[in-house]
Amino acid sequence: QVQLVESGGGLVQAGGSLRLSCAASGRTFGAFAMGWFRRVPGKEREFVAAIRWSGGSTYYADSVKGRFTIDSGKNTVYLQMNSLKPEDTAVYYCAATEKFAPIVSIRMMWTYDYWGQGTQVTVSS
Repeated sequence: QVQLVESGGGLVQAGGSLRLSCAASGRTFGAFAMGWFRRVPGKEREFVAAIRWSGGSTYYADSVKGRFTIDSGKNTVYLQMNSLKPEDTAVYYCAATEKFAPIVSIRMMWTYDYWGQGTQVTVSS
């Protein structure tokens, strides 16, 4: 079994920065892609960013493009969040899949087989 553990959430003022981390542990893990999603109470979970392990291609939601950066280490994915806005307040979830995922599905929740427990990010105005 693969476990994903997020860290790095917290409270920050608008305009500030946070860096989220997600570490994969458990059996030998060979990610095809890892991503970040977020959920605001009362709304559905939405795609934030993803990275394909082979080649390192990255994908972003329009709402975070230019402000957030996803990158990876050994079995770890990071989300650098700059110029944070109050509307970025949400629970952020890390996700991963070991199966091939075409580009058209990289933003879809159903693409991912493993999920973290979530970490709260709160941006005050």
